[in-house]
Amino acid sequence: MARYLKTSIPAAEVEAANSQVRETVANIVADIKIRGDAAVRELSAKFDRWSPASFRLSQNEIASLLASVSPQTIEDIEFAQAQIRNFAEHQKAALKDIEVETLPGVHLGHRNIPVSSVGCYIPGGRYPMVASSHMTIVTAKVAGVERVIACTPPTGGKPHPETVAAMVLAGADEIYILGGVQAVAAMALGTQTIAPVDMVVGAGNAFVAEAKRQLFGQVGIDLLAGPTEILIVADDSADVQFVATDLLGQAEHGPTSPAALITTSEALARALPAEIERQLKTLPTAEIAAVSWRDYGQIILVADLDEAVQEADRLAYEHVEIMTRNPRYFLQHMRNYGSLFLGPETNVAYGDKVIGTNHTLPTRRAARYTGGLWVGKFMKTVTYQQCTEEASVLIGEYCSRLCAIERFWGHKEQADIRVRRYGKRNVSVTSTSGDAQ
Repeated sequence: MARYLKTSIPAAEVEAANSQVRETVANIVADIKIRGDAAVRELSAKFDRWSPASFRLSQNEIASLLASVSPQTIEDIEFAQAQIRNFAEHQKAALKDIEVETLPGVHLGHRNIPVSSVGCYIPGGRYPMVASSHMTIVTAKVAGVERVIACTPPTGGKPHPETVAAMVLAGADEIYILGGVQAVAAMALGTQTIAPVDMVVGAGNAFVAEAKRQLFGQVGIDLLAGPTEILIVADDSADVQFVATDLLGQAEHGPTSPAALITTSEALARALPAEIERQLKTLPTAEIAAVSWRDYGQIILVADLDEAVQEADRLAYEHVEIMTRNPRYFLQHMRNYGSLFLGPETNVAYGDKVIGTNHTLPTRRAARYTGGLWVGKFMKTVTYQQCTEEASVLIGEYCSRLCAIERFWGHKEQADIRVRRYGKRNVSVTSTSGDAQ
């Protein structure tokens, strides 16, 4: 049975904070619905101290910002985007339109059609999340989305040049320097100056995630991405320094980012707290990472790899690093995760920034029922059907009887009218053909 050597804060404390977020977001969304741009401008000034003449960047502003980015940074962004684009193109190639004849004269099929317009939220605030441009905009464009707009908050009271460069290189059609709930609501609902989109994607803080939740239905969303999570599953072959480094590397995202270790090695479990404390002394983001580890860190000791799989699937974390002798054992046996990082040579930072897989992933146990953002999320798989007259008679007879069971008489007549008309016509044709012989 698993032993918890360190646990996170009680769920009741987390829920109390979440209820305050829900109320705040509901008020903001309601205000933007009524007042549009005026509300957006007031909220931007209040939360980001940002109220430019236009939130949308002009071509001249974009050119000026691009000119301020170093050639090396442009090259690095292009390299990362090439990896994301390449993998997304391979994923798209796996999506096939189909048409099959399931019965004589019954043709069924589906098509994969891109969403028409998408709004991408690129987080800023504490950290300018340049890589989120790659993950959202590039992937949407590979899917074939015609209009992709992107919003990102100002950093230090002005647009962040590298983030804007990434948005431009990714192929954004419109770029707005606008953050928070007001950005998500403006894209979803539309304002006097921002045309609404059909889908909003991208990670963000608790307020952004809650805005997407409340707006879902009016627009599509990718998933509800809460604070980032990391789980490391390790045996006695793991290096405690690697384990601590990778846990803190995600804990620095924010003070509510869960970081957990599941291990079969009691020696590793006992050594980890001291190694965490040692690394926190020199980590520049220690002020944030220390709080995250203190409040949301977990150390779970298990008897064997089977129990490790069970505990890992129960947690259903966003990022799962496997530091064991045979990491592919977990690829074969685990079911609930956002993305797996197999072996100590691979880490979450690679996936977050450059390797090619998408870093917008399910959190808060959503990995039990969904994967992360990928090219398929931007596509609607829609079905169609077509019958010949003969097939309509065959299907109609079954349909009529089934509708009668449910007392859907209008449905039944849809079937019956076709059985009467096409049945008579095809009997006549058959009779004529027989006479000719």
